Amino acid sequence: MPDPLDPTLTNPRSDRVRAVRALSGRPARSRHGQLLVEGPQGVREAVRHAADRVRDVYLTPGAADRYAEIVADARAAGLHVHVATAEVLAAMSPDAQGVLAVVRAEAGEPAQRLADALAALPQDRPALVAVLAAARDPGNAGTVVRAADATGADAVVLAGESVDVHNPKVVRSTAGSLFHVPVVAGVTLAATVEALRAAGLQVLAADGAGGHDLDDLLDVAGDASASGPDLARPTAWVFGNEAWGLPPEHRALADAVVRVPIRGRAESLNLATAATVCLYASSRAHRAPRP
Repeated sequence: MPDPLDPTLTNPRSDRVRAVRALSGRPARSRHGQLLVEGPQGVREAVRHAADRVRDVYLTPGAADRYAEIVADARAAGLHVHVATAEVLAAMSPDAQGVLAVVRAEAGEPAQRLADALAALPQDRPALVAVLAAARDPGNAGTVVRAADATGADAVVLAGESVDVHNPKVVRSTAGSLFHVPVVAGVTLAATVEALRAAGLQVLAADGAGGHDLDDLLDVAGDASASGPDLARPTAWVFGNEAWGLPPEHRALADAVVRVPIRGRAESLNLATAATVCLYASSRAHRAPRP
């Protein structure tokens, strides 16, 4: 009887390998409605939290042994698990680290997916949503998704001309958080803001030109007598482009513009860092008082 970890895929030039490799490009992803998930952390979370969307899992013999829990979870979910040589995995993706998966993109039109995500917002606590407006850097976009997941946010929206959320660099940067929190792309910023406001969220734009200081707002969060936006309320944060931030017309869509205080000599904060600070501020303000 053959060893279950013996490679069954050995030809790095096969049609299957070429088809998987092609998913690193947007045309193939759009045509097939699929994306690549590279590395053990992303594949582990896809298998655990989105098994119904996972089409195939690929591992080298060494990775299958090292990450036995991925193999066990995938087989328990009835997924197709393929053991391949290191050459095959490298041909599929140079960033696979011995493990990758092909995952179906979520179905549905962007506007409907946004509506569904907002309809699922919690009723027992203030909601928190992160919105990226024209974010172009894949690493930043993926890190914001990861930060949103870490802060307990309820959804992430990549609006306007933001980077493709299924770009392999974005997927890797989320470290599996892409499968923990709803992520919607393909909607305009104006339509997103309108839908968020209709769902009862205040919309705050994060920008260095803001008239409100984040620390000052956090100091008075939940105080009904304080003026200005209340971080204790259900909130959507809008973050701008890495290079030029939020243009005036985008800032004008928000209920208020908030700046993150810079106490040292740094000119500014990286987009993902600023987003993390803002999301954690809201998360702290939303936390129920301790008894």
